[in-house]
Amino acid sequence: MRRRKKVCYFCTGNIKKIDWKKVDFLKRYVMDNGTIRPRQKTGTCAKHQRQLATAIKRARYVALLPYTTAHARFSGFGNR
Repeated sequence: MRRRKKVCYFCTGNIKKIDWKKVDFLKRYVMDNGTIRPRQKTGTCAKHQRQLATAIKRARYVALLPYTTAHARFSGFGNR
């Protein structure tokens, strides 16, 4: 049996730009240890994966998202 190919959420939802200020939305695309989820797991296309990575990195720079697990421990990010 073959798995069904995942479809890009942003293409189907007609989302033009990914906003770095929507932290709750971006948390879905970040693992518990702070790394960005790969395209194969999320199903995003290459264009939106690049935008998503840029948005996550901007949110990290402004301290809305943690960089690593050590940062997540103090910010409460890992407690879902």
